[in-house]
Amino acid sequence: MQRRHLMLASIALAASASALADNGKPIRLIVPYAAGGPLDITSRALAERVKDSLGIVVVDNKPGAGGNLGSDLVAKAAPDGRTIGLAAVATHAINPWLFAKMPYDAAKDFAPITQMVRVPNVLVMNADTAARLHINTVADLIAYAKKNPGKLNYGSGGNGSAGHLAGEMFKQGAGIFTVHIPYNGGNPAQLALLSGQVDYNIDNLATAAPNIKSGKLKALAVTTAKPSSMLPGVPPLANTIKGFEVDTWWGLVAPAGTPRAVIDKLNAAFTTALKSPETQQRFALLMAEPVATTPEQFGQLMDRERARYEPVVKRSGAKVD
Repeated sequence: MQRRHLMLASIALAASASALADNGKPIRLIVPYAAGGPLDITSRALAERVKDSLGIVVVDNKPGAGGNLGSDLVAKAAPDGRTIGLAAVATHAINPWLFAKMPYDAAKDFAPITQMVRVPNVLVMNADTAARLHINTVADLIAYAKKNPGKLNYGSGGNGSAGHLAGEMFKQGAGIFTVHIPYNGGNPAQLALLSGQVDYNIDNLATAAPNIKSGKLKALAVTTAKPSSMLPGVPPLANTIKGFEVDTWWGLVAPAGTPRAVIDKLNAAFTTALKSPETQQRFALLMAEPVATTPEQFGQLMDRERARYEPVVKRSGAKVD
């Protein structure tokens, strides 16, 4: 009798997995951010690569509430593999500590599929400001800030954003005081830096790279533990502040309760696509490194990041009611 139950369960799981490609319905991939950014572009590129194995994957942008709106739609979707979503640093590591009330439980309401991307962050200064203040290295920046407390400022995409929290971690590690100026999103923060309204930002390389290449921004350090091949010659911030490491990452999740056979089928399709030379070349143009993992590895990453950001958010005092 027990063998019969196991056999029936196996058949049911296999059937649910094959249904992903067999029933003709597209898979809905919810991106909880607006179209046009690196998260959206990489999602669309990957959706194209899995058509042969999974069928049509439709990218559905659902921005709002710092990514919580779209993530909540994923959490509450039927756990059948037909709706999956993008999980990012903000939605699954920062927002649980930033928002007074969350519509979903980042730790319990999702089934990890695979990490997708890792993007180095970079400490950048307005090039004209750096030249005027004779700042060429992170050590120069720290020395100036210590001699002139409160004179330097940095921008971010808002209170509690990844850029804000990375900036607070940098200030604490360096033992300096600079003024945080929050903007309504990453693009306004970058425009403020380019126009000289703020002195430095910690931004993801995908966003900052064009202006670094044009000479408008000066890259002082990457925030990865080791030098990044995407920005040759720029040292890691950890060379100056021991142990400093902040990455921007995102990946794919399904609603909790999605059968393991379905998760495995999704994981196989997306990790194969992530490892393809075409994907690697496409992502390299965005300064993004494809990262294919097991569901367990991605789940462990999100758990570690939530634990890491909890004290950082609380120390910053940032809160969204």
